[in-house]
Amino acid sequence: MAECHAQNKAKLISETRRRFEAEYVTDKSDKYDPRDVERLQQDDNWVESYLCWRHDVVDETLKMIDESFQWRKEMAVNDLTEASIPKWLLEIGGIYLHGYDKEGNKLLWIRVKYHVKDHKTILDKKKLIAFWLERYAKRENGKPITVMFDLSETGINSIDMDFVRFIINCFKVYYPKYLSKIVIFDMPWIMNAAFKIVKSWLGPEAVSLLKFTNKHEVQDYVSVEYLPPHMGGTDPFKYSYPPLVDDDFQTPLCENGPIASEDEASSKEDTESDGKEILEAIFNEEQIAILKKINLTESTSKAEENEKVDSKTKAFKKPLSVFKGPLLHISPAEELYFGSAESGEKKTLIVLTNVTKNIVAFKVRTTAPEKYRVKPSNSSCDPGASIDIVVSPHGGFAVSAQDRFLIMAAEMEQTSSTGPAELAQFWKEVPRNKVMEHRLRCHIVESSKPTSLTLKDGAFNMSDKTSEDMCLQLNRLLESNRKLEDQVQRCIWFQQLLLSLTVLLLAFVISFFYLFLPTPDVKMTAVHPKLSIGVTVTAGGSMVKPFTRATPFPSPPHPFLSGY
Repeated sequence: MAECHAQNKAKLISETRRRFEAEYVTDKSDKYDPRDVERLQQDDNWVESYLCWRHDVVDETLKMIDESFQWRKEMAVNDLTEASIPKWLLEIGGIYLHGYDKEGNKLLWIRVKYHVKDHKTILDKKKLIAFWLERYAKRENGKPITVMFDLSETGINSIDMDFVRFIINCFKVYYPKYLSKIVIFDMPWIMNAAFKIVKSWLGPEAVSLLKFTNKHEVQDYVSVEYLPPHMGGTDPFKYSYPPLVDDDFQTPLCENGPIASEDEASSKEDTESDGKEILEAIFNEEQIAILKKINLTESTSKAEENEKVDSKTKAFKKPLSVFKGPLLHISPAEELYFGSAESGEKKTLIVLTNVTKNIVAFKVRTTAPEKYRVKPSNSSCDPGASIDIVVSPHGGFAVSAQDRFLIMAAEMEQTSSTGPAELAQFWKEVPRNKVMEHRLRCHIVESSKPTSLTLKDGAFNMSDKTSEDMCLQLNRLLESNRKLEDQVQRCIWFQQLLLSLTVLLLAFVISFFYLFLPTPDVKMTAVHPKLSIGVTVTAGGSMVKPFTRATPFPSPPHPFLSGY
């Protein structure tokens, strides 16, 4: 059944290529990038991705490829580089790749609060999206990606439906089969109508890929290890540029060059023994220096001193913290300790122990392959055996706390060969759910090794635990501070709103009384004291009424007024 399905898929791929060459390339060759046309003829996975998105309907697939290829040439996707993007757009940190979801898919972060709708910059922002997607597609051909729409602290000015539609089209037309899901975090209620439109753009089949989440629900899709503190996570990552954020795990260089050019089958044992000898010599020198500083050599002989140095070296090589996986035990468990540049020594050690009854193949990948040499980086471990992996920076590069290492391991059959060609083929065929993965962070210390490594194991673990507790408490404190700031801002906003409403209400009441309530009449009478005539005037002068009186008014009683 599987063989029949593969044959049908091969026929569809062949038909798609033939028809596209005959029906489209002949008439529109100037509308396509020749590199895309050539890749279509060579890359089966690329053709298959278009077919799968169009349910193996060749006619619809050809239309999709045509639209996609024209867009790729218009945007010059094959020529997009870091220099093609404005520096300010990279510095702001609105769009970048970082971390993985719980299914192992890469995360594309879109921090909407940094986006302001502007027709002058929209083309550059579209190029930035295309730059990241193309960069990822070339490295991880066919692996899905999860889009993280972070809408926290977002206002109405950040809503740009044209830009959102472009992102949707990237996954519907330009990069089919790459979308794992779209996780929307902390969406304001004012944007509900906008995302109803987004659902219509995605279509009924892809609507299920939208995941609306809050701080608690987002952890169903992404572990706290890769979530920032404002999402309830513990990821210490802080975006900065330059350099370009790039934590895609890749195969690093071996001690003597790229792994592809090294015959591991014949040099595996030599490699491991060389690494042990180098480390032992280095650690011996370090331990002697440390022992002199703490005056442990004052009351001991040279023989006793050497014994202590040897015991300290052995104590270091004993796992201080161990990650116990189903296939391998890995030491250290979480962090690789590198010395500073002043110490002159920056190498470190990873110890792998096979806890299964079969051979376990492993390989080491890193987010900065040009910065590190790993020896060995792709090999195998016999049942019950341990292997020391030497990791060291090279080429003058500095160790960064943002660098990560990924150890991948998979169980092999007892009869399997472990030569370079066999291992390469094994990694191509092994199912993803059979691969054990463990990630390690990089940590830089002032001395070439943490001081606590020369102490007892319990002291190291206690110090490490205390550091982790302090980091956790600091993250909680920062989160509490952010919540308080949000509450203060809301209170200030509500006070301003209430004040404005009070002023408006007061103005309305005054206007109402002035316009609609009747004004009482006030009469004023002026009379002539001798002629017995007068005038009555109402308020506002609206009525003047003369009158006469039959009897004269009495004379004023005051003698001063008697003449009037």
